[in-house]
Amino acid sequence: MPDGIRVRFLKLLEIIRFRGPDLGMPHSRALGGGLFEIRAKAPEGVGRFFYCTRIGKEIIVLHSFVKKTQQTPQKHLEIARNRLKELKS
Repeated sequence: MPDGIRVRFLKLLEIIRFRGPDLGMPHSRALGGGLFEIRAKAPEGVGRFFYCTRIGKEIIVLHSFVKKTQQTPQKHLEIARNRLKELKS
């Protein structure tokens, strides 16, 4: 992950620690089933981070990638959903 995107992501994580898992648009959105997405924008591009929370306010990043198209590729969302299922079982 490029430095600028990573720095923006870490700042958004700090905000999540204090305000809860769903910051709302344009920074994050709930994808359903306990899955959330952080949208980290920087000069190097746009990063997407899929995450979930667990009891005790633990944040678990399930998958991340640098977005290169307008729409989020389905394969990245499927990876995150499959990892979430593994955590729940």
